[in-house]
Amino acid sequence: MKRGTLIVILLVAVVLAIGGVAFSFLHDGVSAKATPTALEVVMARKARHMALPGAARALTNPVAASEETLRDARLHFADHCAICHGNDGSCDTMMGSGLYPKPPDLRLAETQKLSDGELFWIIENGVRFTGMPAFSSPHSSPEDSWKLVHFIRHLPQLTAEERLEMERNNPKSPADRLEEQQENDFLNGAAPAPAGAHHH
Repeated sequence: MKRGTLIVILLVAVVLAIGGVAFSFLHDGVSAKATPTALEVVMARKARHMALPGAARALTNPVAASEETLRDARLHFADHCAICHGNDGSCDTMMGSGLYPKPPDLRLAETQKLSDGELFWIIENGVRFTGMPAFSSPHSSPEDSWKLVHFIRHLPQLTAEERLEMERNNPKSPADRLEEQQENDFLNGAAPAPAGAHHH
């Protein structure tokens, strides 16, 4: 193929892409309620793939899979992630459905086919121009993110019992709620909690 022809094809493709994005804005404005066009979905997936460092793809999970690991991750996910992703990873939540672009269904192939290292990198670093924040901080442990990778792999097999346990921990566990209530009672002048009932 001649170079001139190739340049024309590339220019046409760019003009079509810009036209598609412009049409989306004209049709839906900047509303987060809009559904991304097929072109936007393809472009977002390609951008995510290119943004992931090659070294991240090769990382292997140093945390052993176990029932304890899965339970830790399940409760962590319920407290920190389910508000957008849902307990089952479907993203069928008020926050998840209100984001643009919408978070991916974590149970489906588009997420499950990512390597452990890619999932870890996304959890730690977030995804720019989306609602996915970076969870790496001086107050967090990479081990927690690796545990979440195991849980994301488990999501397609999540049981009803596991989901119920997660619902009891959305977004705080019963112990967290009790401690919060005791603090509020104390600040509002109620009688102090019995010794040993309040821990930090």
